Amino acid sequence: MTMTTSKITQHHLMRKACVYIRQSTPGQVRFNQESTERQYNLMNKAQAFGWSQEQIRVLDGDLGQSGSAAANRTDFKILVGDVAMGQVGAIFSLEASRLARSNQDWHRLLELCAITNTLVIDEDGCYNPADFNDSLVLGMKGAFAQAELHIIRARLHGGKLNKAAKGELHFPLPLGFVFEGDKIVLDPDQEVQGAVRMIFSLFEQTGSAFGVVRRFKELALRFPRRAYGGAWDGKLVWGPLIHSRVTSILLNPSYAGVYVFGRYQSSKEIGPAGEIAIRSRRTPQEAWRVMIRDHHQGYIDWDQFTANGARLSANRTNADVLPGPAREGLCLLQGMLVCGVCARRVSVRYKGNGGVYPMYQCGSRRRDGLAESCNLNLPAGPIDSAFAERLAGAITPLRLELALAALNTLEERDRAIGAQWRMRIERAQYEADLAERRYDTVDPNNRLIAATLEQRWNEALQRLRDLEAELTNFEQQAMRAVTADQKRQILQLAEDFPRLWGAPTTTSKDRKRILRLLVRDITVVKGPGQRVVSLQVRWQGGETETITVAFPPNRADAVRYPEEFVDRIRALAVVHHDDEIASLMIAEGCKSSTGKDLTPKMIGWIRCKHRIQAPKPPSGTLTVCQASERYGVTSGVVYYWIEHGVVRAQQRKRNRPYAITVDDATDYRLRDWVAKSNHLTSTSQTQTA
Repeated sequence: MTMTTSKITQHHLMRKACVYIRQSTPGQVRFNQESTERQYNLMNKAQAFGWSQEQIRVLDGDLGQSGSAAANRTDFKILVGDVAMGQVGAIFSLEASRLARSNQDWHRLLELCAITNTLVIDEDGCYNPADFNDSLVLGMKGAFAQAELHIIRARLHGGKLNKAAKGELHFPLPLGFVFEGDKIVLDPDQEVQGAVRMIFSLFEQTGSAFGVVRRFKELALRFPRRAYGGAWDGKLVWGPLIHSRVTSILLNPSYAGVYVFGRYQSSKEIGPAGEIAIRSRRTPQEAWRVMIRDHHQGYIDWDQFTANGARLSANRTNADVLPGPAREGLCLLQGMLVCGVCARRVSVRYKGNGGVYPMYQCGSRRRDGLAESCNLNLPAGPIDSAFAERLAGAITPLRLELALAALNTLEERDRAIGAQWRMRIERAQYEADLAERRYDTVDPNNRLIAATLEQRWNEALQRLRDLEAELTNFEQQAMRAVTADQKRQILQLAEDFPRLWGAPTTTSKDRKRILRLLVRDITVVKGPGQRVVSLQVRWQGGETETITVAFPPNRADAVRYPEEFVDRIRALAVVHHDDEIASLMIAEGCKSSTGKDLTPKMIGWIRCKHRIQAPKPPSGTLTVCQASERYGVTSGVVYYWIEHGVVRAQQRKRNRPYAITVDDATDYRLRDWVAKSNHLTSTSQTQTA
C-alpha cells in the first residue's frame, strides 16, 4: 500500500530518500535493539510514500556516536553535503534528536533543506522547512531535543553528586587500591603495596620526583601499572618508573585516605583550527566538590600529603617560589636568597675560566626592561662561609636527634628495599611453580604441548635464577648493614657537626638539604658600604635574625698602602733620602703591602706615587735645575760644567741629585762665560743673515 501526502510531490520522488539512523552510545546499540529496529523500519515507510528500494539510502555509520556535535559523525556530514547539492528529496528520522542535539547543527540542516526544497519526515508527520509553520514546528522540536539533553545531563550529574557526597560513587582507583564490595581497601598484593610505599619513602629522602625515579633505577626496582581493556584488562604490568607516575601519586589525595570528587574539571575550548575541543584541567583544593577525610585506609596521612605537595611546588624552577630544590652547585644558599630591593629570587652565576667563581646576582629588573637595576653582584664564598659558621652554632641542640633520625632512616630504607626485592623473588618463584604444575598436568604423549610448557618452565626458572643473582650482587654493593661500630661513628659525628659539615663525603646537595630543614628564606640587603651586606634570615620556626657579612678587600685595596704609612714616609723625606727612610722603617718593623722587606726602590715609587719631594740640597748649594735657571742655560750645560770641573758638585750616591757649590769668583766667571757665549752666538747669526 502506498501512503500519500500533499507535501510529497513528484519532484521529491525523483530524488533519493535518506534514512538517518543513530544512537548515542555503544551500550545503547548493544542493549536497546528495539530502538535500532524501529529506525531501520523507516525504510518501509519511505517505500510506502513512493520511493523505490534503489532510491532509499540508509546512513547508519553514526551508531554509537553522540549527537551533541557533528565533529565525529561522518554520515551526518554526508547527509548535509547531499542536501546542499540538492540530491535528497526527504530525510527520514525517528525524531529530531536523532539528527542533531545541537541547535547549531539542527538549524543549519533546516536552512539547507528550505533552500533545496528537501522534506523532513519523522513518526509525527511530514514537514517542509520552506513553509513557515512547518519550520516553526521543526525549530521547536530541535529546542526540545536540546532541552531534553540538558535535563538528562543535569539529572545524571545530580545523581553522581549525591552519590559522591556519600563517598559511594565508584571511579577507577589509583594503583595500590581495590574495591572490596563497595569499600576501598589496600591492594592485597604486598609487592604492589611495597612499591607504592617505596615512592613516598624515597621522596622523603631525596626531596624531588626525579630523585625518586633515579633511585628506582639505581636500585633496579620496577613499578606496576594496571591495564584497562583488552586481553590484559585488570592485570598488572611491571616496568620502569617514570616521572609523571611519581607526581601523579604524590598529588593524589586518595593515598592519604581522602575521598575526592571534582579534582578535574572539563571545559570546551576553541582550538587553533576553529574546532571545539574538550579540555580537562586540575582544580585547586578549595574548588573540590566533595572531600571526605578518613574515608578509607591510606598509605600516608593528610599532613604528609600536604607537605609533599608543598615540596613539589617549591621544586619548581619556572616561578618565584622559595626555597628552590637542592642542587649540586657550589653555592650553599642557591634558591634561598631574596633580593632586598625587588623581592625577587636571586640567581647564581659562575665566572672565571671554567666557572670556578660563583656569584649571587639579581638581574630581574634588567630582564623586565627597567632602566635601573638592583646592582646586586656578590661573591658567594664569604656569604656561604659566614652563614655556614652561624648554622653550626644554630644546629648544636639538635645534633643527637639528627644523628639518630639519620640512623633510623638508613635502617628503614635498607629494610624496605630488601622487602621489595624479596617480594619480587616470591613472585618469580610463584610463576616458576605454576609453570611446573602446568607441565606436570599435561599428557606426556602430547609432545607439542609438553614441549611448550617445558620451555615456559625453564624460562621461569631462568628468570628466578637471574633475579636471585641480581639480588646477591645488589646486597653486596648497595645494601650494607649498619653495625654497632658504624652506629658509634655516627653518634660520634653528631658530637662534631662542623666535621660532618666539612667532610669530603658530604656533598653540596646534602648540605643544602640540611639547610632547607632549618631555614625558610634569606633576604640579602647591601649595607651602606660597598663591602658589607646583611642577611635577614627567617628560620623555619618563625624566628628572624640578621647576619652582617663583611667582604675582604679586593686585590687593589689589599696592596694599597694606608695613609699612616704614607704620612710616615712624607715626614722622613724632609731630611732623609730613600735608603735612609727604608733603613729607619725596617728598624720600626714596617713591611711592604705584600709583606716583603722595604727597599729604597719601593720608597722611591711611593714618593713618586704620592708626589713626595726628596730632601732639599744643603744650605748654600744649588741643584742642576736651580743652576740652569740662575744662569739661563740648559741642564746639559750644567752637567758639562760638572763633568769638566768648572763648578764643584757633590753626589751622595750614583744616580742621585748633585749639590753644586758656587762662590763669588765662580759666579762671576760663569756669568762672564755665558755673556760671551751669547755675544758670539748673536754675531754669528748676524753674519749669516
